[in-house]
Amino acid sequence: MRTKFIAAAATLLAGTAFAAPAFAQSTDAGFTGPRAEAVVGWDHVKGDNTGGVDGALYGGQIGYDFQAGSAVLGVEGEITGSTARRTKNNVIVAGDSARLSTGRDLYVGARAGFTVGGNALIYAKGGYTNAKLNSRYTSGTTDVRFDDNVDGWRLGAGAEVKLNDKVYLKGEYRYSQYKDDDAGIDAKRHQVLGGVGVRF
Repeated sequence: MRTKFIAAAATLLAGTAFAAPAFAQSTDAGFTGPRAEAVVGWDHVKGDNTGGVDGALYGGQIGYDFQAGSAVLGVEGEITGSTARRTKNNVIVAGDSARLSTGRDLYVGARAGFTVGGNALIYAKGGYTNAKLNSRYTSGTTDVRFDDNVDGWRLGAGAEVKLNDKVYLKGEYRYSQYKDDDAGIDAKRHQVLGGVGVRF
């Protein structure tokens, strides 16, 4: 699954590069070119048989967009971390504890949208995500840890507003789902974030 999404993103980027000369006469460079941004926000992770955990999302993203008229197409990659975790005491015996926490999250995908008023962009996105979920059980001198890397998919939507020719602000919601039958993981993730970026 990971290979398919990476290949799709690479194909889209290559297609954008070849298409650029053909659209040169009708392209507004306002949303064209490479970009980098920092993001922060709210993260909520929930498994099918467990309660949800909340935390702060933080990280960075890079991407490349191409604008033709009012339409914008782009590819992007992102790495984020999260403070979402939950600890439960007295799980099996008195004094023990179990903790579930989230680790890094990798994402690669594409987005498509349209401009509004010349300085704003409304878009939808989708792609592949891989999350690290950490679990730990402690009882006396026993300390057992498991780290699982889980594949999934992500859909989202957002808006981007230019402050000037280089700097922009964004807001975004996205939904991710991860599943690993062998590890018994079926998790859903909701995130709301804001970001500030620079277009080069």
